[in-house]
Amino acid sequence: MKKSLLFTLLVSAMIASACAPTVPPASIPTSAPVVSVLPTPPSSPLAQPESVLPTPSAARTFTVLTHEAFALSDDVLKKFETDNNITVNFIKESDAGPALNRAILTKDNPEADVIFGIDNTLMGRALDAGILDPYKPSALAALSTISTEFQLDPSGQLTPIDYGDVCLNYDKNYFAQKKLSPPQSLIDLTKPEYKNLLVVENPAGSSTGLAFMLATVSVFGEEGWLKFWQQLKANGVKIDEDWNTAYYTDFSGSSGQGPRPIVVSYASSPPAEVVFANPPIDQPPTAAIVAPKTCFRQIEFAGILKGTQNRDLAEKWIDFMLGLDYQQDIPLQQYVYPVNPQAKLPDVFVKWSVIADQPANLAPDVIAQNRDQWIQQWTDAVLK
Repeated sequence: MKKSLLFTLLVSAMIASACAPTVPPASIPTSAPVVSVLPTPPSSPLAQPESVLPTPSAARTFTVLTHEAFALSDDVLKKFETDNNITVNFIKESDAGPALNRAILTKDNPEADVIFGIDNTLMGRALDAGILDPYKPSALAALSTISTEFQLDPSGQLTPIDYGDVCLNYDKNYFAQKKLSPPQSLIDLTKPEYKNLLVVENPAGSSTGLAFMLATVSVFGEEGWLKFWQQLKANGVKIDEDWNTAYYTDFSGSSGQGPRPIVVSYASSPPAEVVFANPPIDQPPTAAIVAPKTCFRQIEFAGILKGTQNRDLAEKWIDFMLGLDYQQDIPLQQYVYPVNPQAKLPDVFVKWSVIADQPANLAPDVIAQNRDQWIQQWTDAVLK
């Protein structure tokens, strides 16, 4: 009984002690506010947790699908990236044809925002595939002096960016040593003196090779172009799968030092031989043949891919490609001509590059209607 009473008194004392007001230490006045536990007014910026404070937005990634010959100066690219707070990623295929194939195969889930490198030999296929969104850049409207020759797509899906003439290039030293004149027409290539001298690209995969094949269709017509190719085959023409192999491996006039002194390349290729020569040289070892009806004018386009999640950036990229920074960078990066007539050409490019006065061209709609059939006919006649 005593233990029970004692326990009851002890519990009562403990409850009373816990409920009693706390006496502040003598060193802290009872009237002093305890700042550390007071709530911060909602309007104060200090009320925002650190995790939600405004931070600079992360750079977006923007992707361009193109061919491996595409090149752009680092400072020009960096300026575009900085101005738009983005990182530009490039997907490069061996040529424009494979790049277009990739875009078509992935059109339901596009890997890129923009495609560049579709040319007038491939534009019909690109338009028929339904992979592009129309865009008529303000820059194009402002540049009313851009030749209508380059504006081939009234739907606005493809914007012209550059152009170059696909022509025969030759090794000047070889012809000087042999005291042999370079060919001055396509039919000259079938003559005995040019046997085993020519290397060309396969038109089934190379846009350069396709352009040259179309030039032969233009010159010899439906009735004669395959006969011309059969004569070339009999005269020892070599077929490579792409421009890089033909120019840098089999052509004797460039760094490859190959066995063939005539190659299908560009009228604007010789300046590259001067720019990249080591040790430096005063003039190129190569020259282009621009006699009438021996070249094909190739125009390259850019287009916005359907399904892009970066439509705003895609439009800015197209405008950028027409601007002077990019256009003036083209000649010594891709060794073709800019479509913007306001772009200034480098002296070395002007000195050693030429433009064909009378290229052997075909209308884009004619190419679109016949391209696949012609390629198959060429394959049967030349490769089989």
